[in-house]
Amino acid sequence: VQFLESGGGLVQPGGSLGLSCVALGFTFSDYAMNWYRQAPGKERELVATITRAGDNTVYPASVHGRFSISRDNVKNTAYLQMRNLKPEDTAVYYCDVPQIGRGQGTQVTVSS
Repeated sequence: VQFLESGGGLVQPGGSLGLSCVALGFTFSDYAMNWYRQAPGKERELVATITRAGDNTVYPASVHGRFSISRDNVKNTAYLQMRNLKPEDTAVYYCDVPQIGRGQGTQVTVSS
């Protein structure tokens, strides 16, 4: 099982950034997908969930209306589109599949 994440980086407040996660080694379409984040000194936070078919998504209040999760089951890839980013969004972002595993994380830094 492998999760290949990409798309992190440095962005100014108010900017946008997109993350990708390619999942390998299991039947991607059989599982819901999550994106988590963890900032230094803080607990891991679930920021987006998408169902197996991609027909339903859930977000916490902290990112609702700014983050958008999607998936392409043909490409075995999940995406997290983030807009209107704030300094408090700075964290390492992970894709995660319950009972399967998670990626290594990609750093997102929001700073001027």
